[in-house]
Amino acid sequence: MFITSLRKASLSLLMSNREFKEIVRIAGIDCDGKRKVLDGLSLIKGVGWSTARALCIALNIPMDTRLGYLSEEEVARIEAALNNPRSLDMPVWMLNRRRDPVSGEDKHLITSDLELTQKMDIERMMRIKSWKGVRHSLGLKVRGQRTRTTGRTGGPVGFSKAAMKSSGSEKK
Repeated sequence: MFITSLRKASLSLLMSNREFKEIVRIAGIDCDGKRKVLDGLSLIKGVGWSTARALCIALNIPMDTRLGYLSEEEVARIEAALNNPRSLDMPVWMLNRRRDPVSGEDKHLITSDLELTQKMDIERMMRIKSWKGVRHSLGLKVRGQRTRTTGRTGGPVGFSKAAMKSSGSEKK
């Protein structure tokens, strides 16, 4: 109990010496300065909780600090690590693009690079007419989900409110 209160007191003393920024820009994403580092990093597309935690541990950044109290140097270190996580000796299984079909490399993509790569992968599957590509092009479920009852588009068949209103007026 005493140790945690002492740690909080020393952390607040350390934070009071730093300038607070309301908005912190990391990897092209505006993050709220009031959020903790783990929450703020997980806002970036392609970075989840486990990746954010691994980055904080590797860069020696306390996870319970607020983003607004990070210095420019720490933000620059985070951005550099996000662009090249292999430089931190992050294990290969934590990367989100292993054995890229084009280059054969292990990569970790974030923000618009991730979205663009996903779009290009879907277009490639559609172009070679693989099963997943055909399902994508038809707008159907791709990963083997059932389609008998779920994923229906359009309105109900065999029922209309106009028919109900006309049958209701006949009863009167």
